This record gives sequence, C-alpha cells and structure tokens, in this order.
Amino acid sequence: MPRNPMKDTMPFLEHLGELRTRILWSVVAIAVGLGIALNFTDRLMKFVRRPFDIAAPGQKLVFLAPTEAFWVYMKVALIAGMVLAMPVVLYQIWAFIAPGLYKHERRWAVPFVLIGSLFFLLGATFAQLVVVPFAMRFLVTFPGKDVEPMISINSYVDFVLKFTLAFGAVFELPVVITLASRMGLVTPRMLAKNRKYAILVNFIIAAVLTPTPDVFNQTLMAGPLCVLYELGIISARLFGKRPQPAEKPVEQAS
Repeated sequence: MPRNPMKDTMPFLEHLGELRTRILWSVVAIAVGLGIALNFTDRLMKFVRRPFDIAAPGQKLVFLAPTEAFWVYMKVALIAGMVLAMPVVLYQIWAFIAPGLYKHERRWAVPFVLIGSLFFLLGATFAQLVVVPFAMRFLVTFPGKDVEPMISINSYVDFVLKFTLAFGAVFELPVVITLASRMGLVTPRMLAKNRKYAILVNFIIAAVLTPTPDVFNQTLMAGPLCVLYELGIISARLFGKRPQPAEKPVEQAS
C-alpha cells in the first residue's frame, strides 16, 4: 500500500511545525496531569516514602533549606502528572511518526498507546515496590549500626524518581522492538542472533541508569532488561513485519 505522497514530500519546516505541535500538546497534557496530581501530594509522598520507612523505621527525612520540601512536593506532583499524561504523550509520538507508515500500519495507534502506557506503569511499579526497597535496605544498613542515616528529602526523592523513571523507560523495550520490527528496521532473527551483545548492552545501560554503583542494584535492572528483550523478540515474531515472498523469475519464451 502506498504511503501518503503529501506527507512523504512534506518540507523540513513543516516537519518542524508538526513536531512543535506534538510537543505543545504533550506539555498541555502534562500540565493537566500536574494540576490533578497537586490534589494528592500528601498521598503521593506517603507512597514515595514507603521504602524509606521500611528500610529505616523510626527515622525521618529532613530538609536543609526553607524551600526544599516545597519543591520536592512539586517535583513529585510533576512526575505523577507525567505518568497521568503518558497515554497522550505516546499518542503524540505516534501521530508524529504515523505519516511515514503505511495505511494498514496506522491502525496500531491504540495498541501502541495502551500497551506503552501499561509497560511504563509496570516498570514504575516494579521500581517502587521491588527495586527501591531493596536498594534502600542495602544502602541504609551497609555502614553498620554505628552510623545513623540522616537523609534529606530532596536527595531521597531524587533517588526514588531516578529509579522509577529509569525502570518506566526501560520497560518500554518490547514496545520499541515491536515498533521497529513493524517498520522493518529489525527482524526477530537479527535480534536473536545478537542476543549476547544485547545482554552486554543491557548491563551497560543498567550501570548508567541506576543511581547506585553497586552490582546488586544494577543487576536488578539488567535482569528485567534481558527478560524484556526476549519478550520483544517474541512480540516481533507475532506482530512484526512479515517478510515479502520472493518473486519468481519470469521465464522467457524460446
């Protein structure tokens, strides 16, 4: 099926205008999400503090500047607003790349938005309920009983949000692989053949994204990344672009 010739020949400045429009709508969606999240900041902070309360019972987070606690609450609300706006943001990404796809490929917009949002939430939830508690328990108890933790609310929330956003992003790997396969950029055979290189890259990504230098927490990210890579291969086999059958040569009449 032919692509839209008007979109294929869209001038560069029009592409920039389209990108600006998509970014603007994404910003509006995040602003609306922020407005909603601001009404639940106390509940959000209790949820974010949960790993610290488990790792250091009886301890309190402190703030070192008069405005520190205020901006931390705003930061948490902003991240929550981004999570709420994720379906809209993913749709804007799809709408920007859709003109370059075939007509029958554009029907994947709704699954892309829904599954992409679901995987982001799964990654963020996995980080908050599994990875961050393990990391906090390890880091707080590592110095021993002779040292008492006194952690500022800003440093703690930054620690948690980095893990949460990093895991939310890496859990999009199956979606990215499937989309790349639909566009013909990769094939399941290519992905399977380069599995050992992917494992190495996964550990490098984990070392870069995790805010702690210890191998244990890096493995907590690299392990799911390897599993997600395998899920991406399976998804690419099921939903990827089918190879075109080779055309038979036309026999010339003698």
